Amino acid sequence: VQLQASGGGLVQAGGSLRLSCAASGMTFSSYAMAWFRQAPGKDREFVAIINRSSAITYYADSVKGRFTISRDNAKNTVYLQMISLKPEDTAVYYCAARRTWSGSRVTPAYEYDYWGQGTQVTVSS
Repeated sequence: VQLQASGGGLVQAGGSLRLSCAASGMTFSSYAMAWFRQAPGKDREFVAIINRSSAITYYADSVKGRFTISRDNAKNTVYLQMISLKPEDTAVYYCAARRTWSGSRVTPAYEYDYWGQGTQVTVSS
């Protein structure tokens, strides 16, 4: 299984980025997909999750209204559209996959089956 994240970069505050995560070696449509992020010196934190059919999405309060998670099961890809970026959004962003999900809003990192390698997002003030 491989999750390949891309789309990170350097952007000014207020700008936008779209992250992509391409999956291979797995039945993508059978997994809930999520994004996490980790800033220097901080723990990895949940950002957003989407269920297999795209019917359910949850977001961290810190990104609600600014970030949108989506997926294309035909392309085996999950996306994270980020707008109105803030310096505090600076982090390495990781995509993750989990085979089972009850729909709980609480999804700790240890419950995920697979992780991507991360893509750096830097927001300058």
